[in-house]
Amino acid sequence: MVQLARRFGTGPASLAEIAAEEDLPRAYLEQLVMSLRDAGLVISTRGAHGGYELAREPGTVRMGEVLRALEGPIAPMFCASDDPEHAIVCDRSARCTVNVLWVRVRDAVTGALDGMTLADLVPTATGLPETGLAATALATAAPEATTPDPTPTTTLTGAMTPS
Repeated sequence: MVQLARRFGTGPASLAEIAAEEDLPRAYLEQLVMSLRDAGLVISTRGAHGGYELAREPGTVRMGEVLRALEGPIAPMFCASDDPEHAIVCDRSARCTVNVLWVRVRDAVTGALDGMTLADLVPTATGLPETGLAATALATAAPEATTPDPTPTTTLTGAMTPS
């Protein structure tokens, strides 16, 4: 998707070109673009100069959409899924004390993914994205907001690391 975002507005890109640039098997990319096409994120053009291109501008394609199209619902555990079938599969949800943790993890991950667009991942000549939500956040951030906090934080593995 980032390759398609880099080429946005220049016409379709062949999977062979993308596979070569990303060092990925073409067969794997063919599987991915089927899901992306079904989700309406890419369009395909047949023929000698055919290929794939984004269906919308990179700044409007949220990374959460891309991940959901490829992987399905975002949930660290099934019990944190928005899927209504969860209540049928797991009868412990109402009394599970850990469920609130997984729901918070899910919400944090989806918030991060939905807060970033393809444009945020496309480097410019300076090496940094020029458009998208991340560039806007960087441009409007207060100086103290961009200074790392030296307070150690605990990672999910329990190790103390500087943030």
